[in-house]
Amino acid sequence: MAIALLLASSVHADIDPKNFDTSVKPQDDFYQYANGGWRKANPIPAAYSGWGVFNEIDERNKVELHTILDRAAAAKNPGFIEKLVGDFYASGMDEKAIEAVGLTPVQSELAQIAGLKDISQLPAFLGHLHLLRVGAGFGFSSEPDPSNSTMAIATSWQGGLGLPDRDYYFRTDDQSKKIREQYVAHIAKMFELAGEAPAIAESEAAAVMKLETALAQASRNHAALRDPLANFNKMSVANLQKLTPHFAWADYLAAIGVPNPGEIDIGQPEFFTAFDAQLTATPLADWQAYLRWNFLGSVANDLSTPFVNENFAFYGKTLGGTLELQERWKRILGMVNGNMGEALGQLYVAEYFPPASKTRALELVGNLRAALRERLQTLEWMDAPTRAAAIKKLDALNVKIGYPDKWRDYSKLVIDRGPFVLNALRAREFNSHYQLNKIGQPVDRAEWGMTPPTVNAYYNPNLNEIVFPAGILQPPFFDAKADDPVNYGAIGAIIGHEMTHGFDDQGRQYDGAGNLHDWWSPASTAMFKERTARIIKQFNDYTVLDNLHLNGEVTQGENIADLGGVKLAYAAMEKALAGHSREPRGGFTPEQRFFLSFATNWRINERPEGLRQQVLTNEHSPGRFRANGPLSNLPEFWQAFNVPEGAPMRRSLADQVTIW
Repeated sequence: MAIALLLASSVHADIDPKNFDTSVKPQDDFYQYANGGWRKANPIPAAYSGWGVFNEIDERNKVELHTILDRAAAAKNPGFIEKLVGDFYASGMDEKAIEAVGLTPVQSELAQIAGLKDISQLPAFLGHLHLLRVGAGFGFSSEPDPSNSTMAIATSWQGGLGLPDRDYYFRTDDQSKKIREQYVAHIAKMFELAGEAPAIAESEAAAVMKLETALAQASRNHAALRDPLANFNKMSVANLQKLTPHFAWADYLAAIGVPNPGEIDIGQPEFFTAFDAQLTATPLADWQAYLRWNFLGSVANDLSTPFVNENFAFYGKTLGGTLELQERWKRILGMVNGNMGEALGQLYVAEYFPPASKTRALELVGNLRAALRERLQTLEWMDAPTRAAAIKKLDALNVKIGYPDKWRDYSKLVIDRGPFVLNALRAREFNSHYQLNKIGQPVDRAEWGMTPPTVNAYYNPNLNEIVFPAGILQPPFFDAKADDPVNYGAIGAIIGHEMTHGFDDQGRQYDGAGNLHDWWSPASTAMFKERTARIIKQFNDYTVLDNLHLNGEVTQGENIADLGGVKLAYAAMEKALAGHSREPRGGFTPEQRFFLSFATNWRINERPEGLRQQVLTNEHSPGRFRANGPLSNLPEFWQAFNVPEGAPMRRSLADQVTIW
């Protein structure tokens, strides 16, 4: 279906009754009441597994970025940044050339895999693949040292799986078994496209699945990965070598250009023990099949149509339920943003992010920070020493709005109008070296982890910062001209959400400097965990599809942040409205408009396949539960919409969750 698009300048944030479903009472299902009309009028486009407010904004951004890239690709005398993104985009859009060369540009990589003579060559070659962002075996990069956030250290973690999550390899329901069968068939098909005979391709695909299953068996599940302390295991290279005696780390580290990294944070030591065991348990030929699969899967979207379509058939259709491939320009635009997003971002913010937006956003952040500070000062369950440390952490919180103060240097990245896959691989290697070169260096606290056009936001516990790219600071999330209830309900709740992440089950374990440090008293910790146990139970009880329940343990951080975010945003709005008129607007009080705006954040239609994948792999709850879950705990919401006791949107006092 065609998607109606509007330029951001013509879109404003407000409460629109056409989005309501008045056949549903607010007290029964507020999400449907606030969004049912919109959901009915916005079916999922064929090229998406879901369609929500984030997609709406992202589509507007894509139209603007498309204009920028088309202009850059056609420029006669472009500047360096314009030429960089223009050449990358143009090479990706040159379908005729991509189809003509097929697999030829990467045959040398496949030949290297075929030419491996002994397992002892694997460490160096795996290092080469990791520079190309091929995720075989395990991950390796840099991070702020969790015990000293001013310095960057090397970090390595479990990886090497082609299915979305380790549990996909072991679930026993019929759907999971079918997905595993389809995954093996997909690997075999990719091998056939690369020139293997069908029988050999099937045999090699089975070998890949066997090796991945062994790696999955040793991998921690999603819930276990949420414990930052348990996943922080710093050790010397010498001790790491003892942990994995069959893997020559000196060869690997030399290949990635970091021969002397110092101590390395090994996230999951038991995984590396199991990985090492497979070096002797798995034949070289099976390792070669595994490496070939990882490489082909990694570059599939950069290659000719058969590879693109086969990759989409499994990851798009089978796992996500998506019906058709996105238009080529959107796919290549995404690759430009993913590989050189700050270069593209420079061109984007110059045209589409007015200074007034940054000023207004900073004002909102300041008011949310004040609301959280006031809440911390009066929090009934936290003792005085822990409260003082929490306020100190809040006061140290750094805020980034719109785009970086300094841009990344891309002067050493070589991009031309030659084969697109080679441009993509050079960009990946450039970005890998950028990350690896941080090891042993002071942490750059001005750096961003998202690109300016991104429709998202984040909290970084290592730097104790909240970051809001320009891409999200537009309607319906944010409008510098909108009234306070609308802005506080939408972007205000998102700001509060990111702030609260500093005090969720993970973020609370980091201090104001970003160090993994226990600043909590035992008594306050016990009180916190008593409250988080309630929110875990609340979300465990939600059924999403058939008998598929949410995982309250995995989603607790986001659920804590959603609950805290809307509470803080409401308190900040009330302060902002003090002394101002509270006359209803459009038939709704300011408080009602706030909650209607909040519900708008999470409106979405989702395909069953994509929804299932989200529940099984994602730490975020689906939109319906992100709206109804927090509000069902809020007396302020109950009062605004006269929600009676016993109604679905009003949890009993015994079950009510209050944390921050």
